Amino acid sequence: MDHALAEARAAGDRGEVPVGAVVVRGEEILARAGNRMRELSDPTAHAEMLAIRAACAAIGSERLSGCDLYVTLEPCPACAGAIAAARVSRLYYGAADPKSGGVAQGPRIFDHPQAHWTPEVYGGIGEDASAALLRAFFAARRGFPG
Repeated sequence: MDHALAEARAAGDRGEVPVGAVVVRGEEILARAGNRMRELSDPTAHAEMLAIRAACAAIGSERLSGCDLYVTLEPCPACAGAIAAARVSRLYYGAADPKSGGVAQGPRIFDHPQAHWTPEVYGGIGEDASAALLRAFFAARRGFPG
């Protein structure tokens, strides 16, 4: 999760919402990314999507079986769908997202019978650090002290 937090910090430094993601297979980091929606003018350029795309390209497969995804914020429904489609084995996320989450909040994508794949899910990993980054980012944008 430390690598995902570093990606989140870098995203925040670029003016993006500070979310970072890392895909690993065993001890090997296959891909890492931070949000780039503003930079790329792409609403799908979430950290998870970018990391999944890069990891799939790195191993030459659309499936990430045996891989783990670490992300600093609970994935949105679209990212949860991509996680299922990629067959990620385990999902570790930091802060819950009551507004836009799609795993433990909101539509709970993996609980639907239409979900073709459900990873093992572990929430709250690095939650304090992840939530602090997000709070500081939004407080600064709204002109409030962190």
